Parts: sequence; structure tokens; C-alpha cells
Amino acid sequence: MLMITALAGAIVALATSFTSYVQPFVGTTNFGACNPGAVVPNGMMSVSPFNVMGSQLNTWDKDSRWWSTPYVYENKYFTGFSHVNLSGVGCPDTGALLTMPTTGPLQVDYHIYGSEYTGEAPEPGYYALDLTAYGIKAETSATLRSSIERYTFPAGQGNILLNLGEGLTNETGAVVRRVSDTEIEGMRFAGGFCYNNQAVFPIYFVMRISKAPSAQGFWKKQRPMTAEAAWDSDAGKYKIYRKYGKELAGDRIGYWYSFEGMQEGEQVLVQMGISFVSCANARENLEAEQSGFDFEAVKSAAHDKWEQDLGKIKVTGGTLEQKQVFYTALYHALIHPSVVSDVNGEYPLMENNAIGKVEPGHSRYSVFSLWDTYRNVHQLLTLVYPHRQADMLRSMVDMYKEWGWMPKWELFGRETFTMEGDPAICVIADSYLKGLRDFDVEAAYEAFLKSANTPGAQNLMRPDADPYNELGYIPVGWFSADFSGDNSVSHALEYYVADNALSNFAAALAAVADGPRKEALLADAALFRQRSLGYRHYYDKETGALRPIGKDGKFITPFDPKDGADFSNAVGFHEGSAWNYTFAVPHDVKGFAKLMGGGKAYVRNLQRVFDEGLYDPANEPDIAYPYFFSYFPGEEWRTAKTIDALLEKWYTTAPDGIPGNDDTGTMSSWAVFSMMGFYPDVPGTPEYTLTTPVFDKIEVSIDKNIHGLEKIEITKTPGRRITGIRLGGKKAGYRITHEALMKAGKIEFKCK
Repeated sequence: MLMITALAGAIVALATSFTSYVQPFVGTTNFGACNPGAVVPNGMMSVSPFNVMGSQLNTWDKDSRWWSTPYVYENKYFTGFSHVNLSGVGCPDTGALLTMPTTGPLQVDYHIYGSEYTGEAPEPGYYALDLTAYGIKAETSATLRSSIERYTFPAGQGNILLNLGEGLTNETGAVVRRVSDTEIEGMRFAGGFCYNNQAVFPIYFVMRISKAPSAQGFWKKQRPMTAEAAWDSDAGKYKIYRKYGKELAGDRIGYWYSFEGMQEGEQVLVQMGISFVSCANARENLEAEQSGFDFEAVKSAAHDKWEQDLGKIKVTGGTLEQKQVFYTALYHALIHPSVVSDVNGEYPLMENNAIGKVEPGHSRYSVFSLWDTYRNVHQLLTLVYPHRQADMLRSMVDMYKEWGWMPKWELFGRETFTMEGDPAICVIADSYLKGLRDFDVEAAYEAFLKSANTPGAQNLMRPDADPYNELGYIPVGWFSADFSGDNSVSHALEYYVADNALSNFAAALAAVADGPRKEALLADAALFRQRSLGYRHYYDKETGALRPIGKDGKFITPFDPKDGADFSNAVGFHEGSAWNYTFAVPHDVKGFAKLMGGGKAYVRNLQRVFDEGLYDPANEPDIAYPYFFSYFPGEEWRTAKTIDALLEKWYTTAPDGIPGNDDTGTMSSWAVFSMMGFYPDVPGTPEYTLTTPVFDKIEVSIDKNIHGLEKIEITKTPGRRITGIRLGGKKAGYRITHEALMKAGKIEFKCK
């Protein structure tokens, strides 16, 4: 009997898919900015339920406040499926091309045609819900560059709408053109992300339906009229065009199909292909990625893609909820960056109206939220999905060649200049130092020298480079880019981290150079390492925090290091307080400790951040803080204890199961690494700090051709407090190099 029970348990364990652990509702409230819609890994196309407009039933409305996501869990009113959505971002954009099924007389005003819903059923690559106003079951799935929807209607008249006037983007304007009885094509204008109103772009689309309609046409919201209203009954209203079938352009426009005499349970399918190049490419993308209207085939393929990617990391032990948290985090970490090249290789050049083309076998990527993702997302991709990361590196270097600068926060070929720093340096240096070198290394280094040394007036990456390079710090009042005010300390701290990575990159290049080239690279390495230590100017012994400096070279007064918490503005800091930034010098923890008066003083001050609620788990600057305890012998337990507490409190399977905005997978990647027991706490330095893994065993499949072995195995004995660590069978400390991990292939934690 015991043998039968054990065998049954083993069969169940084998049958459990990785996708079954994913909880797509996680991050859909508490400003997590995730959505439960359909997308494949790093897909250009994503389809989300859109429920943030049109009704007082909703808690949150995109038009009543700053809002950056097409879906929020507590809302009630569905107004369609939005196509091309961003996951875990803090500014509104895209989330347009809204498709909506209805029944009965045609209605094109979303305030009226929207519906409450029940029966939400999300899983990776698929989403479904039931529309209570119509008795319609709506389902969707996606490929890399296209989508498919399946609507199951009740008997009577059915309608399908494409609303081109609404969306998350602040931009308006669209074109739609009738191609045939069952196909339309067009363009929706989008962009303006995070204050950059010139960072705009077109989204081209082709849409097809599986059933010939009984009627179809356009609609447009007419302008308000005065005298003319006497003979135009559509003045200020939605005008439905029933006898016109060519094309229409405008702001609040759309296209409709009606189907008379639908049978109970009859289905109509909708396909959409997209491109950032042309309608022709959108059509080619659709035809290359879907064969006919085969919903189940698309859904199955999307599931398989997720199963393959999630299965790169296998965990054993832990609770069901811990597995769900882990695989949900890994799922969110694999949504962005997104492919932007079409099946024929074409893509929009960076900050350029022309079209480029990638080499066969490669992809161009976009949605580089680098201020966030340089800290851990790209390290995860480098380790587990290196070929994808290599294409991202090539994409970034090509952006420099096309535009003259590396990306900072790039979106579909436009630079949005969101947040600060020079983060591409950290991403590329980190990957290079871990063995990814199939990109134009010299062009990358040229780009880094340009952003590091160009005077501020001509420097798009470091507009306040002059005082930084001359003084070693940035005084208050030198530069203010947006509504956040003066961010001088935040800017400088980001440059320090980038310059440390650049120093490491230069040293690595010097190691394979000779003669004058080697000497120049070594001199660069020394210069940038010295620049990276300029944070010391900001240290204020009186408060124990980093403190802004005025143009007179003195600390500003008054000063409260707690100011700026909860994203309020504080002089010198962006989206945080001085405490959120003070320890954000991961590249010189020991040096900072010496400045503070020694390791004990450093640990005491760092512990205070957690004890007094000064740590912000919902933003990036202090994301690595818990790992810094482990730099000091005898204090490593604090790292494990703190990580355990943060995971338990902030990472759950509930809709608010991410501490805040996921920042295109950054918060999720923190959880993935932390639950595996190692974390890349110094971007641009190929090292990890260790902590107690959540699971008893973790197997990470990696690429032997790049990393030298096929998998990493991490094991843990019962308990949470580490009593010993072995790397490849040899005793190890709490910090290991990437090279050592790749040679050893195995980390063993002995715990009690």
C-alpha cells in the first residue's frame, strides 16, 4: 500500500507542469502593473483584458488619474481585449487596438457596450472570461507577433468591434482600411511614454475574422457642432457608417462587424498580426505564425513555449505556494524585453525613420527598461537564456550605431529618457564578463567612453557629466529633467555603479590586448574605478546617510534622510529617500564600511534601515541591501533572515503578491535569484552573494557551449540557517565568482 501511494505521488509530481504553478493574477493590483493576458516569452504581441475605463463600477480609471496598466484585479467592467501591452511599467503607453464582442443592436460607445464579467481563467499564453451582459465566452491566445480570439455567442445578432480611439497611450490617431469582407488593416499611433511626448511610433495591424458578416462598417466620434447641429443628427455623437467601405482616419474611430442569425454556441474567431514597420509585415507575421483559424493550435504552442522556458529551472521541495511564487516570478521575468523585428527581419531603426534588418537567425529586441533591469533581469537571461540575451546585446549595440547613444529606457525604437544613469554599461559589461561576446565589443566600448566623457551639454546619457567628472559628485541645482525635481545624488550613484562596470570591462579588454592598446585600457580601468568611488563625497557622518551637496560644496540644510519615502519628491533623490539610496554602492561595500567607521558600524546602520521601516521593497535603489550583510564575517545570517522575511511578507500568490511595480520583471527576478540562493548584487561584476535557498534542490539548465556545463545544481539540507557551504565539493564562503560557479556546477548548503 505504501509503495502504491508513493508511486501515485511520483506520477502526480511528474504530471505537474511548470505552467500550472504560474498565477497570472499576481501583480495585478497594488500598482504591480502586471496583467493576466496572453503572451509568449518576450513576445511582441500581448493581449490583455482591458478594464480600466467606462464605468463607475471600476475602482480605478485610466482617465481619472495616472494609470499604466490595462487591467486591475479589483475592477469590474470589461471594454475589450487590448493588444500590445507593457508589463510592470510605471507610465501609460500602448494598450490599444481594443477588440470587443457584443450582442443585439449595434452600439459603439464603450461606456455602454462594456460588460461586467465572471469566470476569468488565465494561464500562460491564454486568458478567458464570460461577459455577463451578453452571455459571450471570450478567449484569447498569442504567438510571438500575432493573436487569436475565440468568441462563443448565444443565439441572435452578434457584433465584433475594433475600437481604435481608446487605449492606455496618451497619443491618439489611427487609420483603418477595408481589405475584404473578412479583413481590415491599419495603424494606431502610440507613444509619449513617461513625459517624452516626442517618443511616438506607429503600430501597424491586420485583423481577420473567421465568418463573413451580414454587415460591417466604420464609426467615428463626430465633433460638437453649433449651427450645423440643426441638420446633422450625429453632431457630438458616434456616427456609424453603414454604406461606406474604403478607409477612415481620425482620433475616435473604429470598425464593426455584425452577424445576424447566430446559432446558440456559434463561434467567431478573430486574428490580429502586428508590426512596427508596415501593414504588409503585419500580414506576413500573421500568416507565418498562424495557419488558418486554429485556436487550439495557437494555445497549445503558447503553452509549450512557456513550459520549455519555465522548465529551464526545476525546483524540488518547498511548499506549493513557494513553487507558485517562484514560477510566477520567472514567468514575469520573461515578458520583456520584447522582440520588435518581424518574421522577415525588418524593424524600426533607433530614433530614425528608416527600416533596418537583422541577420537571419537573430531577433531585434525592444522595451529596454534598463534602470530597472540592469540589476538582475539581464543577469538571469545571461545565465539561463544566453542566446536571447546575446541578441539583446546586439540590439543595444546596433542602437548605438543607428543613433549615436546606447539606450537608457528604449521603447519600440524611441528613447524615452526615463530615470537616470548609464545602465547599458552594466548590462553589456556583466554579460561580457560572463562569456557572452558575440557582439561588436569595440563599438560597445566606444559607446561607453562617449557617454562617460562627453561634456554634459552634448551628453544625452549623462547631462550632468561636467561636475561629476571634475568634482567627483553632482551639486544640487545642476540638472533637473522632469517633474521629479533635482535628482543629483541619484544620478551620481548610478554613474558610480556604471563606471565600476566600465572599469571591469576595460580591465577585461586589457587582459586580451597588448602594447599601447593594453596600456590605454588599463589607464581607463583605473580612471573609471576612481570615478566610481566619488560617492564618498556625499557621506554625512552626522546622519550616517548620503546627503546632497550644494553648489558651494557644502551639505544642504535642512536635511532629513527620511524625506522622499513613498515616492514623494526629496531634493537630490529620485523616487526615494536618502535611506533608500545610501547603501546603493554595491561595488565598494568594504570601502564604504571603512568610511562609516568599520564593519560593525556599517552593519548597525544597514540593520537600522530594516528595523525602522526605511527599506522600500517596491523600488530598485535598495533592492540589493539585504545581501550586503554577507560581506562581513559573522553577519551573513542577517542576509538569510532578511531575505526570508521579505519573501514571506511581499511575495505571495495573491493579486498583490509583488511589493509594487514589477518594473518589467525586476522585482520578479529578485525573487527568482533569492529563492535559488544566489544573487548578482554588483551589476557589472561577475560575482554572486549566497543566501539560504527556499527549495531543497534546484537544477538550472544552462548552455554548455557558452558556460562550459549543462546544468547547475543547488542543494540544501533541512533548516534555514547556513552552517556550511561547499562549491563543487570544496568549502566556500558567502561570495563566489561566476567563473567558479561555472567550473564547479554545484552549490551545497548545509543548514540547521
